[in-house]
Amino acid sequence: MRFAVLGFVLLLATGCMSRSTSGGDGGSESTSLEISVTPGGEAPTKVWTLRCPEGGTLPDAAEACSKLESLDDPFAPVPKDVACTQIYGGPQEADVRGVFRGRPVEAHFDRGNGCEIARWDKVQFLFPGA
Repeated sequence: MRFAVLGFVLLLATGCMSRSTSGGDGGSESTSLEISVTPGGEAPTKVWTLRCPEGGTLPDAAEACSKLESLDDPFAPVPKDVACTQIYGGPQEADVRGVFRGRPVEAHFDRGNGCEIARWDKVQFLFPGA
């Protein structure tokens, strides 16, 4: 009985600690990103920074921070075993590098197929003018 209670207490403590160190209000303070967007054609590449909770050169930084905080994994790549529609969405490309919720980020976005378009659309607020 003591071992069961001890096990339950350890599980409870572990669960509480993991909640306090990931995401939530404290997670937004450890976001620092560099965002570069190439619209395609002759247009020059645009570069912005985003520091959360409210900073950087990205237009509407506070709103972008709020939107990012509401997403589970905004920089995850498309899984390799997913079938994607072969729809071309345009020449736009973007790269996001830095730290999100205290974790390193290095993500590339394009609009080369249906999966990549959906992924782009999820974080399009980071790519103004693209």
